[in-house]
Amino acid sequence: MNELISIELDDCKDKMSKAVAHTESELTKIRAGKASPSMLDGISVDYYGSATPLSQVANINTTDARTIVIQPWEKSLINAIEKSITDANLGINPQNDGIVIRLNVPPLTEERRRDLVKKVKEETERGRIGIRNIRKDVNESIKKLKNDGASEDEIKTAEGEVQKLTDAFIVKVDKLAELKEKDIMTV
Repeated sequence: MNELISIELDDCKDKMSKAVAHTESELTKIRAGKASPSMLDGISVDYYGSATPLSQVANINTTDARTIVIQPWEKSLINAIEKSITDANLGINPQNDGIVIRLNVPPLTEERRRDLVKKVKEETERGRIGIRNIRKDVNESIKKLKNDGASEDEIKTAEGEVQKLTDAFIVKVDKLAELKEKDIMTV
């Protein structure tokens, strides 16, 4: 097979792996009833005028399956952290005692579980779309290789390989979604 085509296929595999990893990281942000510090990954705090990730201004721990404790490194930040958590709309009310912030993660109702499963499906679809867009881009760049001396047979074979990669990575995204849905729906 043409060397340029194999470089494109390696690049394709790399990009699709990153798309799956991104989808996985987005799915971990969707809570499944258990308290997890990763639920707070997307939250930024106003720290002296710049938006700083919460994990860089405080210790985040889980004391039990339903409680997250946030201990800011500077006491002056406690109100800013509380405001950021409230603004993030996680469905959790922060409890501020002046030293630490406690987040009691309520057990999920059946209705909330269904909403979270919908969110998982939306995120999964975004992942699939990302992989399909990568397929489209790679197929276009492979077709452009015809000018660089790649034969039509090599191009057709490469497009078949890209489709196989696409199918394999979409299956990986679907498996991630299936695991997350199972995690959410277990009471």
